[in-house]
Amino acid sequence: MEAVLGIDVGGTSIKVGLFSPEGDFLEERKIPTPALVSPEAYQVVTDGIAKVLAAHDTTPDEVIACGLDIPGPVADDGHVGFLPNIQLDPEGLVSAINAAYPNAAVAFVNDCNAAALGELWAGVAHDVSSFVLIALGTGVGAGVVVNGQLVSGAFGAGGEVGHITVNYNETRTCGCGRHGCLEQYASATGVVRLYLEECERRGVTPVHVEHATDTLSVFRALANGDECAKNAIDQMCEYLAMAMAQISCVIDPAMYLIGGGVAGSFAVFAPELRRRFQAHALSTCKDVAIEAASLGNQAAMYGCAYEALQMRKRTMGE
Repeated sequence: MEAVLGIDVGGTSIKVGLFSPEGDFLEERKIPTPALVSPEAYQVVTDGIAKVLAAHDTTPDEVIACGLDIPGPVADDGHVGFLPNIQLDPEGLVSAINAAYPNAAVAFVNDCNAAALGELWAGVAHDVSSFVLIALGTGVGAGVVVNGQLVSGAFGAGGEVGHITVNYNETRTCGCGRHGCLEQYASATGVVRLYLEECERRGVTPVHVEHATDTLSVFRALANGDECAKNAIDQMCEYLAMAMAQISCVIDPAMYLIGGGVAGSFAVFAPELRRRFQAHALSTCKDVAIEAASLGNQAAMYGCAYEALQMRKRTMGE
C-alpha cells in the first residue's frame, strides 16, 4: 500500500499522520523525541514511524512522500529559516528520512501554511482556489493560497499577517520588535491582555484567568454579560477586520478561514467580525466568505503531507 506521511514537528515530540495518496487519514501517533540535532534523535523518529507503518502492513519502500510542518519560515525554494522555538537540524533530519524511505519526496512547510494546504486538500476549502487561513493562537499567522498554490514568499514570510501594522499609536513592543501589530490584539495573548487592561481601566475585578492565553475565560465572561470582555472581543474583531480588508486588496481571496485556539469561539465573534469587515473592505471584496477552519489540530499534518505529495508529482512530471 502506497502511503504518505505528515509529521508535525514540535520541541519535545512529533505527531505522525499516516495518509493514503488520496487523502484518507489512517492514523495519528505522538512520538516523544529529544532535540532533533543528532543521529540518535533521528533514529527515534524513524523507529517511531516504522511502528506506525508496520501497524498498517506498509513497508518503508511504499512511503512515497513525507511532509514536515515546522513553526518557522520556509521559503519558496524549501529553505528553512530561523527556528526560535525548537532545536532542529533540517538537513540532518531529511538525510535520515531519505535513508529510511528512499522512495519518498520530502518537504518542509511552515505550520500555518501547512494548515491552509490541509484545508485545501481535505477540508472546507477543498473546492476554493484562493483563500487565506488565519490562525489565532499564541500569536497570529496565516497560510495564503492563490489559484491553488501556496504563497510562502521569497524569504518565507508569506502569510505573516500577524505583523501587519494596525495601530500606529501603540507604544507596547510586539515580539517582532515593532509596534501595533495585529498579533498584539487578535492573538489569544492579545485578547487576554486587552481584557485585563480594560478591567483595570474601569476599576473592576476581572474573572479568574488561568494563564496568559486563557481566552476561554474571557469568552465565558462575555457570555455572562461582562462589558470588559465585550470591549476586548470588539477590539480583536476591529483590528482583525482591518487587517483582512488590507489583505483583500492584495490577495482578493474568495474565503477567509479562521483557525487556531481562539477559533474555538468563532461562532460567538463571527457576526461581529463579518460586520466590521464589511465596514472596512473595498466594495469589490465585501462578498468574501468568512468561515471556521474544519480540520482542527490535524490540519497541518494533512497539509505538509499534501505538499510532499505535490512535490513528488512535480518531480515525476505527473
